[in-house]
Amino acid sequence: MNIKRASGRPCPIERDLYEFSIPQSAELIVPTLQLSSGGNIPVVALGTWLGHRPKGKVVQVTNDTEQAVIYALEAGYTHIDTAYKYGIEDQVGRALTKKFSEGLKRESIFITTKLWNSFHEREQVVPALRKSLENLNLEYVDLYLIHWPIAMFENDTLLDNVDFLDTWRGMIDAKKLGLTKSIGISNFNQEQIQRIIDSGLEKPSALQIELNLNLQQPELFKFCRENDIVVMAYTPFGSLFPSKAQPDAPPPRIDDERLVGIAQKYNKTVPQVALRFLIELGAVVLPKSVHKERIEQNIQLFDFSLTPEEFNLLKSFDTGYRTLPQTKWSKHPDYPFQLA
Repeated sequence: MNIKRASGRPCPIERDLYEFSIPQSAELIVPTLQLSSGGNIPVVALGTWLGHRPKGKVVQVTNDTEQAVIYALEAGYTHIDTAYKYGIEDQVGRALTKKFSEGLKRESIFITTKLWNSFHEREQVVPALRKSLENLNLEYVDLYLIHWPIAMFENDTLLDNVDFLDTWRGMIDAKKLGLTKSIGISNFNQEQIQRIIDSGLEKPSALQIELNLNLQQPELFKFCRENDIVVMAYTPFGSLFPSKAQPDAPPPRIDDERLVGIAQKYNKTVPQVALRFLIELGAVVLPKSVHKERIEQNIQLFDFSLTPEEFNLLKSFDTGYRTLPQTKWSKHPDYPFQLA
């Protein structure tokens, strides 16, 4: 796996080499990672998942996402991450259509979306992607992911008899039709990924997983690196914010004196330091916000780098704590996580 610096010169993803600086006065250039399929994926994306109601239903009753995507594109983002299940692909599409009409080029923007669990039959995959493309008002996406390895009925009850290898064959079908440039997976574990590789089918280009200070998943990360699979980090802030942290969530929080000290040294925020750490690990980060100032801050990550001591401090917070275990699916045979 290679990373392209702002200069365009490739270098291996090793932490001691993954250091670069872009002057604050320069036009923002977001570095990219090279996908095994041949494309390049920007290392920062706007995440568009805004949460759930207590019963698990996705909340989206305003046009917040549409405006957030506009803010992001105006701030220099070149990657938007979304999903059919979020219920906001249409908002992403309206924002993209608006900016394209103003002169933004489609080929300059990387769009990721995801196949939901109720469309895992091979023959369902292409129609599901076509529906997402209709929502997004696009002819193709840059990356299409299987959202979970878990197959379900349309009413979101569990379905045990759809092999995710058949789903993966449907993903390959979609790519051959030109509906997506690359295909990948989300929330799969190492054994499940190895099964795809061993099948002799096309290898996933990317894996999207929860990744943050408390959940760094070094073994899975190493496996992906060895197999030329780009890792994408959702929930990159983990439990940093006290208002969002569960009672059993381990430290740190956003007011941790050590993190505050690092942030002040670089004239950054603690969330920016956390994002920079994940980028130095070699991940694509997916911070989400609907607030203009925070959206802008979340991409201002390329004018500083962590010292080895600072990097190791952040690395020490890894406890394996998962903020989104989705235990309601734990009885499913393809549930990907180990429960304590």
